[in-house]
Amino acid sequence: MAYGIQWVRSLVFAFQSYLVMLIMAIFYAPWAAFDRRGAIAAVHAWCRYVRWSASWMIGLKSEVRGEVPTDEVMVASKHQSFFDIIILCSVLPSPKFIMKKSLTYAPLVGWYGKRIGCVAVDRGKRGQAIKAMVQQVRSGTRDPGQLIIFPQGTRVAPGVKKEYKVGVSVLYQELDAPVVPVAVNVGVFWPRQRIYREPGLAVIEFLPRIDRGLEKRAFLAQVEDVVEHHSTKLMAEAGFHVEA
Repeated sequence: MAYGIQWVRSLVFAFQSYLVMLIMAIFYAPWAAFDRRGAIAAVHAWCRYVRWSASWMIGLKSEVRGEVPTDEVMVASKHQSFFDIIILCSVLPSPKFIMKKSLTYAPLVGWYGKRIGCVAVDRGKRGQAIKAMVQQVRSGTRDPGQLIIFPQGTRVAPGVKKEYKVGVSVLYQELDAPVVPVAVNVGVFWPRQRIYREPGLAVIEFLPRIDRGLEKRAFLAQVEDVVEHHSTKLMAEAGFHVEA
């Protein structure tokens, strides 16, 4: 009975979240069309609304730990769920992504993605995205902000092992920017491709930044070590224990 009630609450929560997304996207569109700050304001407003509504509609509270970066950095985050993106974008001053090119055709989402400075790339062609980012840096046309990248390349369920891809280390060297690793436990409560949401405390944690100058393999090993270690600790706090 309790599961069924929570499932219905989760369904209502999901429906109203996307409805509010549509309303906010239309409301902010005139400002966003002429000023990137309008698009960023829309993203902040919706993500903060989702966090707030999740806390009382489905009992899923969220918490941000560590120092939130406000300068020009790369953010290398564990990615377990859409909710970790929402939390990241609710607190980063100017978030942007390397996103799938197919998303550029999604109504409103693709347009807002381009307006906040995301770079679109065909799946499997991340090398093109890296070249585009580097070219934008050198030409001075890249929008400033915090570039969010997921080192494993996709959402990975809690407890599942997946390699960290070399693309993040290439970006680290080519863009010559410090990297802020991020650990999460969000997937414990907000699983992929399911309506049901567990009540609890979803946490993302900004970890100490990794400065410029490391060799690619050393950098990738350090990112993987700190993100996996701290994500495992956060998941254990939530009652999910990863097998060694």
